[in-house]
Amino acid sequence: MAGVKTAISLQKDLFDQVNNLAKEMHVSRSRLFTLAVEDYLKKNESRKILAKINAAYDDIPSEEEARIAQAMRRKQRKNVEAEAW
Repeated sequence: MAGVKTAISLQKDLFDQVNNLAKEMHVSRSRLFTLAVEDYLKKNESRKILAKINAAYDDIPSEEEARIAQAMRRKQRKNVEAEAW
């Protein structure tokens, strides 16, 4: 895959921390930034998916839906009780 060069501005303290970590990991600064951004993007995608899942399960039934569900449970109970086991 072809690389694209970019320039970013960092505070000196953060830049020094990046340099130190890159040395500890035996990777270039570019590789460290690539790893960090890839990790961030994966976590961000996971957060989006989790938000969608939570929204789907957060669907509280309306009063009408609750009444219908209750009526269905009563009807089902009546049908089961009428069955000869």
